[in-house]
Amino acid sequence: MTLTAPQVWADALATHDLPPMDVAGAGPLVVVAAHPDDETLGAGGYVAAVHSAGAEVRLVVATDGEAAYPDLDPDGRAALGRARREELRDALRTLGLADVDVTWLGLPDSGLAAHHDTLVDALRPLLDGATTCLAPWSDDPHPDHAAVGAATTAAAPLTTHCWAFPIWACVRGTPDDVALPWDRAARHDLGATATQDKRDAVARFATQVGAPPGGGAPVLPPEVLAHFDTGVELFLRSPRRTGAPASRFADLYATADGDPWSTRTSWYERRKRAVTMACLPREHYRRAAEPGCGTGELTRELAGRCDTLHASDFAPAAVATAGAAVAASGHVTVSQAALPTAAALPDGLDLAVLSEVLYYLSAPDLDATIDRLADAVDPGGDVVVVHWRGWPADAPHDTRAVRARFDADDRFVPLVEHLDGEFALHVRRRR
Repeated sequence: MTLTAPQVWADALATHDLPPMDVAGAGPLVVVAAHPDDETLGAGGYVAAVHSAGAEVRLVVATDGEAAYPDLDPDGRAALGRARREELRDALRTLGLADVDVTWLGLPDSGLAAHHDTLVDALRPLLDGATTCLAPWSDDPHPDHAAVGAATTAAAPLTTHCWAFPIWACVRGTPDDVALPWDRAARHDLGATATQDKRDAVARFATQVGAPPGGGAPVLPPEVLAHFDTGVELFLRSPRRTGAPASRFADLYATADGDPWSTRTSWYERRKRAVTMACLPREHYRRAAEPGCGTGELTRELAGRCDTLHASDFAPAAVATAGAAVAASGHVTVSQAALPTAAALPDGLDLAVLSEVLYYLSAPDLDATIDRLADAVDPGGDVVVVHWRGWPADAPHDTRAVRARFDADDRFVPLVEHLDGEFALHVRRRR
């Protein structure tokens, strides 16, 4: 087996300005491992940091790792599995995680790919209530790692941020042949003390770092361990492949005041509206559309700049609230409609405003919406796209991904750009 030098990946990391993983807001955190040691190798420093910040941390281990030595007989495998459970407990204590609850699923080591549905069903209740979950990368070359990564993403609630950590992908591959999604990567820097703690924790897995029964090379020789001893841990967001379901927004708007994002009162929302209105290139527009209008607060302000305004949302409660907000404006209509339909973006527009809506769409719907914008907005008309700079847990994309779609589309000319620590806004003019 050919191994890649850790410095190769360190050099690749240095060429990417990756954001740090969120520590303070990550809990409750659920970590899912295929084998005892995956969590320590791939994420031990980050998990310890989240725990030290006071968050609840839970660990789920799919197998006992009993197949690490394939030549063992059934009794030997059972003994190895028991030993690896104890090693994990020792490693957790070394990381300051002695009080972390561990759930053992007892599924067959080296056979998880055949148990996807069982794994998903087992993980669903264990991931309930998690703000963040971690699992091995679903494209990791180890089949068990890939299986756990895929099952974790499938089982996670809509409100959970899913992250993955590569293990063998970086050990065996290079940045040139491993298609890491750098655009959704983040890093955690351990520091000297945390790096030593992780090094000591990894050493607790004696069955993996030491010689196997009968002699020979360890499962994790020093040249492999060096990849996990760099002081940096790499994480890859595992976004959903489907758009946020309509039921998600129906539930949100069913809150007591019908304003789940506090659009009427929060400074973020009020400032965002003010910047949006200030960035409109023209003082007045003939015919505008605002899909995803929500409670209608921005709709009310847009009404003063348009001869005709068609606002829409696919949440019935939002439509009712927005309709009430602009009831006195006879030139404004509010209806229930979903992107990418013409009902949400009718023909003949000279302005389309899409505020914090596009990143909730599936990739096909996002592409179809951009195509619909090109058809609905007349040449010389403006398209305003606004996004929070975070990444909603229930969104398949972030603002960078949506922006890249427009950057690659020569039907729209960049006109206005606004970027700050909280949101991004860009105005494109239809050619």
